[in-house]
Amino acid sequence: MIVWINGTHGVGKTTTSALVQRLLPGSRVFDAEKVGETLMDIRPGLPETDNFQHWPPWRPLVVETARRVLDYTGGTLVMPMTVLVERYWREISAGLAVPVRHFVLHADQETLRRRIEGDTVMGPSAFRLRYLEPYAEAARTWLHAEAEVVDTTRLTPEQAAARIAGAVGK
Repeated sequence: MIVWINGTHGVGKTTTSALVQRLLPGSRVFDAEKVGETLMDIRPGLPETDNFQHWPPWRPLVVETARRVLDYTGGTLVMPMTVLVERYWREISAGLAVPVRHFVLHADQETLRRRIEGDTVMGPSAFRLRYLEPYAEAARTWLHAEAEVVDTTRLTPEQAAARIAGAVGK
């Protein structure tokens, strides 16, 4: 099984995923962003883009990597990754060919902005702030209907992880 933890940049996917992994026996975290980082390291570089998800190889490489890891290890993969383009989500989820529990970590725009601007680990991030409106649009048009929404506006990462692990365990 795959537990996909979606949501905008800065909502707490990485932190929550690590906590979910500790709560689900036999699980591992696979951050699909690392696939994008690998593609960004190709020299000379791939065609210019503002997001590696737009590169056609990224999506099938994420699918293939996840499937191969699951074939090798079994268990559950916890995958923190923002996917806001519906076509990309459909391509990935259809290709995985294993059960996928899709969760979206959500917070209101004011809370997200405050968290991003006050991030003491990564610092304020213009990149993260740029995705607030695309996230809101995806949430309105398809994303929240496609996933189990966990509103983190008033939750700690530990509470969000407990909700996800509890839902998966049922």
